[in-house]
Amino acid sequence: MRYEKTGQIRSAFRPAVRSVLIKILAVIAVLASVASVSACGSTQSGHVIRIGIKFDQPGVGYKKNGTYSGFDVDVARYIAHKLGYKDYEIEWTEAPSKQRETMLQNGDVDMILASYSITDDRKKTVSFAGPYLVAGQDLLIRKSNTSIKGPDDLNGKRLCSVTGSTSATVVKQKYSNKVQLMEQPSYAECATALFSGIVDAVTTDDIILAGLASNSRGKLKLVGHPFTQEYYGVGIQKNKKTKAFAKKINAAIKDMIKTGAWKRAIWNNTSGTGFSPDTKYNPPKPTEGEK
Repeated sequence: MRYEKTGQIRSAFRPAVRSVLIKILAVIAVLASVASVSACGSTQSGHVIRIGIKFDQPGVGYKKNGTYSGFDVDVARYIAHKLGYKDYEIEWTEAPSKQRETMLQNGDVDMILASYSITDDRKKTVSFAGPYLVAGQDLLIRKSNTSIKGPDDLNGKRLCSVTGSTSATVVKQKYSNKVQLMEQPSYAECATALFSGIVDAVTTDDIILAGLASNSRGKLKLVGHPFTQEYYGVGIQKNKKTKAFAKKINAAIKDMIKTGAWKRAIWNNTSGTGFSPDTKYNPPKPTEGEK
């Protein structure tokens, strides 16, 4: 009889014990999940800044083996640090030229530094801070070339630029109307065509060409006579907080210039290429977006 009662008691307790165990396991799972999130750092808590850059422009914005380099990247990182973000809290995103305005409007990124020139047309849909560099359109040629010293020397020559770019058209309309234009999908392919002798020169912003020259192992060189001014800005979303955000970004750029970090970033990314920022415009005075 004792054994029967004992067995009945045990049977009665089994569901209760099982229920308690399930609850304990559920609590353990929740605690483990919280610990896992904490171990991943603050990027899981939302303290992240999303920055759009180029992935395919050596010396400007370049991604290789999971690392990011270039002048735009250095400026972006400096700004992010001044805004209170650590390196691991920066989320780098590729910002193709045709998608930059859309990315900002949709809130896909917080800011864009991607050889992004400040123009009145772009300011209709997005806002800017900066500028952090005044670049200029220039020419990239083979190191052995001594006949091309500027855009006026391109009549009868073959000039390469990227599909959709207006750079080559500017040369043909304003300087050498008999130049032969060739388009490629990317500047890297233009550089390859130049290296192979298919074209005689490549044109776009000087700092982009400097990056291509640095990747050519001394085979290509920058002419070094820019003939336009391109004010590189930090693209930001147009909203009620734009002015306050622009002021913070501009303060960071001013600090970068004041401390010498701006000059070091230029040197680190373009050394040996023949590139030198036009001192008439550089370093620039970042006041864009504050009014």
